[in-house]
Amino acid sequence: MTSTPTRTSRPGSRGFSLLELLVAMMIIAVLGTLGFSQFRKHSAQARYLKAQDDLKIVSEGLDQYYLKHGKFPDFGNFDAMIDNNSSLVKESLIKVGMSAQDPFGQPYEGKSTKATYELKCAGDPNNQEDAGPIIRTPGQVSGSSPVSAPSATTPAGEATAGPGAKK
Repeated sequence: MTSTPTRTSRPGSRGFSLLELLVAMMIIAVLGTLGFSQFRKHSAQARYLKAQDDLKIVSEGLDQYYLKHGKFPDFGNFDAMIDNNSSLVKESLIKVGMSAQDPFGQPYEGKSTKATYELKCAGDPNNQEDAGPIIRTPGQVSGSSPVSAPSATTPAGEATAGPGAKK
């Protein structure tokens, strides 16, 4: 009678133990949580920068209008500024189809008179300390920023320097 060799298995030599699987899952969960929180932080910063950029585009359009005509256009609200029939859009001073809402879902605010303008964004409603309200007026930008914003130039000072300042 011949004996067939029997396999002897040692404990733990096949597969992973439950404890090893739990440790691996915990490590993956911690890394995922850290990654997701960083994603949310950078996503909020990107939305805030988009809002700054939108207001900058409109304010630069208003500044260009001032340089061409010697006055700002009269607009009662932000929607009138970005409307397709707006003088800013018709003269290609701002892009067509701009949104009236900021990336956080709140409406932009703005008005302009022949002498000045004011554009506002309420900022990130969940993080007012780091991404608070943004206000743009001729020659001035105010508001907190997670990333430093470039300073604006004052078109009114340039345009009043003389007739050569107008285009």
